Parts: sequence; structure tokens; C-alpha cells
Amino acid sequence: MSPLKISWKSLWSKPLSSALNIMLIAFGTGILTILLLASTQIGDKLDKNSKDIDLVVGAKGSPLQLILSSIYYIDFPTGNIPLKEAMELANSPFVKRAVPLALGDNHNGIRIVGTDSNFVSLYQLKTKEGKFWSGDFEATIGATVAKNERLKIGDTFYGAHGLSGSSDIHKNHGYVVSGILELQGNVADNLILTNIASVWKMHEEHEEDHEHQVTDGTEEEHDHEKHSHEGHQHETPEAEEKKELTALLIQYRSPMSVAMFPRLVNETTNMQAASPAQESTRLFSLIGVGVDTLQWFALLIMFIAAISVFVNLYNSLKERKYDLAIMRTLGASRTKLFGIIMAEGLMLTIAGTLLGILLGHMILEFIGSNQESSQAQLSGFVLLFDEIYLFAGGLAIGIFASIIPAVQAYRSNISSILAKN
Repeated sequence: MSPLKISWKSLWSKPLSSALNIMLIAFGTGILTILLLASTQIGDKLDKNSKDIDLVVGAKGSPLQLILSSIYYIDFPTGNIPLKEAMELANSPFVKRAVPLALGDNHNGIRIVGTDSNFVSLYQLKTKEGKFWSGDFEATIGATVAKNERLKIGDTFYGAHGLSGSSDIHKNHGYVVSGILELQGNVADNLILTNIASVWKMHEEHEEDHEHQVTDGTEEEHDHEKHSHEGHQHETPEAEEKKELTALLIQYRSPMSVAMFPRLVNETTNMQAASPAQESTRLFSLIGVGVDTLQWFALLIMFIAAISVFVNLYNSLKERKYDLAIMRTLGASRTKLFGIIMAEGLMLTIAGTLLGILLGHMILEFIGSNQESSQAQLSGFVLLFDEIYLFAGGLAIGIFASIIPAVQAYRSNISSILAKN
């Protein structure tokens, strides 16, 4: 009988002990797999979504909140900034490109973003079907939005006030799908893009509608729409002054802008400038504390599993000394006995490692499928090259736990063992 078969039968003779060792290894490996997959995917998303964005300008408040709301779309904006002042910054000699953003509405939790062609250029967007928005209340939607919402070219949908929920729907105007983007692998997959004027008009009518309800709740909807359109056709300078944006995404013109432009914004305006690179590093440092703790916890479990496998093999060796001595008298070599013990330890650790990696992927996919935010959604259906290091770690644990019992089996004295029995 081959050493592998002997090792296999030996493990099956103690199913509870073997199962405990496998589960300990699987638990530790599973935690490490989840941390590896999650941190890698989050890091990739942060890099892809902030690529080519040097600075974000928005209302004063938390810089991290400004970055999360304007680049990753997973937080509420810090407020709005005046259009006139924002355009003055956009035309600064320090700025190569400025991408305006107007937020405030959603469709089933999906952000509706008012912007212009600079957004298309920044993220190098391409349409899979249809065309980019051109007129008011035309929308180009991300590939994931089209799939999840089952929207196609020419379909109409309605936005709701706020960045989540659908309790306050704008029923006066519906957005018409003019185009569907190719899968981009960034935030655009989960956004609805339209022009800024659509967002302004929607909110102006929203405010007028509320004022109208206070003064006279019986006016016909048709008359209200007529009044609204007439108002837009004859906008006053005062109305222009009131227009606002949520943020500007800035690309620098030269290296000198790095030192000069943020200070210009923060010291001479009522706006703030936030660096995506700095805030992403800060975010990762905050997340890193919890990740490091979990990593050490998983490594502790793996160490306990290694000790458990060692104790199991050591006790097994003591119980089977006579059987191993008989095998030697029947012609089994020292090397074969060494191989049998090593094979037992490696079988346990390899089984536990593979099970842990599988569980890690399954758990992360379950977590990802139940996430509220689609922008930071995680997936378990991702294989990383670094997972081979987890497998190598499992092999190392097997070797570490098995080597001493295997050496003892190799050095066992047949005569003394048989004499005692």
C-alpha cells in the first residue's frame, strides 16, 4: 500500500480530530482570503476612479467627505458652490481641465449626475448603444445601470430628490435614455449622466412646486409647467447668480499648480480644495487599523491550527509506534515512514487551505451582493495571483507541524519498540 493511502486511512480513522484541524486552518485562511480580495478590490476601485483627477473643489467641510461624494459617489456632498466662482476657478491658468458636477437626485438609489463633455473625456467614456446626452432631460446611463434597471434606448424614467430613496419623485419631467455606456470598470458603470441644465431645471421646478403648494395647492399642473417654462425662457441676472454646482474635478496644467492652486482656493475663496491622493491615503490608513487587527487574528488562528496538527500527529505517532515498527520489519524504509507522517500533515493543511480560500470567495460574494452602495461593490468571483501565497502558507504550516513527528518516525528504534511490546 502506498504512503498516501496509508496516510488517508489514518486520517479517516480519527474523523473528528481531522475535521477540527481542517476547520481551524480553513477559518484562518478564509479570513485572510476575504481581507486580500477586499483590500485589493477597494484599492483598484480607488485608483481607477481617481485616476487623472488632481484636485476636487467643493463647499467647505470634510475633505474626505468631498472626495467620497464627488469621485466615489458614496457619501453626501458637503454643500454647493456658486457657479460664477466655480467658473472663475475653472478658467484659472493653473487648470488644464475642470469637470463640473451637479448632484442632488437619484433613480432607485442610482446617482443622477449633471455634467458636461469634460466628464466624458476625463473617464474616456464610450457608448455601447445610442449617443451621449445632448438636450435637456436626455440621459446616458452606465452599463450596470442598464442591466440592473432593465433600461434601453428611448425608455423614460423619473428622478427623485435626494441621493437615496424615492419618496419625493420629480413627476413633471422624465429623463429619456439616449445612450448606454460600454462597461468601463469605474464609477461611470453605476451612474446616470445628463447635462447640468436638466438638474437645475428639475430643482428650480421642485422649489417652485413647494412654494406653490404653500400659497395655493389647487393650481393645475399644466399651468405650473407653463409658468415654469416661461420662467426659464426669461431668466434674470439674479437667477443666474443663484445657480450652483456641487463640485469641480480639476486636472492641473503644470507641476507648479500642485503648490499654488490648492492654497489659492482655500485661502481666497469660500470653497475648499481636497486632494484625492491624500484623502485616499487617509481613508486606507483608517481602514488599515481594522484590516491589520483581522490579519493578526487570522494568523493567530493559523498558528493554533499548526499546533493542533502537530499535537494530532505527535499523539498519533505515539499510538502507532508498534504498527510502524511492524511495517519496518516487513520491508518499509525509514523514508517511507517519514513520508507517511508528512503526507498526513500536508493532507490536513492543503484541505483546510483550499476550503478556506473557497469559503473566503463565497463569503465575499455574499457580502458584495448585499451591499447597498453599488460604487464600492465587492465580488467573490475574482481570482488573484497573490492567493498562491495563501496556498504556500498552508503548505508551510503542514511542513512545520509534521516535520518533528516525521523525524521521530524516521529515527524510531525498531528493536526497542518491539521489545517493549
